[in-house]
Amino acid sequence: MSENKKDSVNPVLTFEGKKYFINELSNDIKESIKDLQIAETQLKMHQDTFKLLSISRSTLANQLREKLKKIE
Repeated sequence: MSENKKDSVNPVLTFEGKKYFINELSNDIKESIKDLQIAETQLKMHQDTFKLLSISRSTLANQLREKLKKIE
């Protein structure tokens, strides 16, 4: 899903290869577009959080590995 912002008076939604004038869509459809945008934003945020947690876990594992080497 992408929006073409060239025409700010009547922006265009491109969805699954078709173009739609957003101002000509029903309020229900506009609300669905907003909901989809929110969902996409939330997915991106959680993907970023997952990446940070993965990096943190690797760092903690490396720290544990180094501490355990001192015991051996």
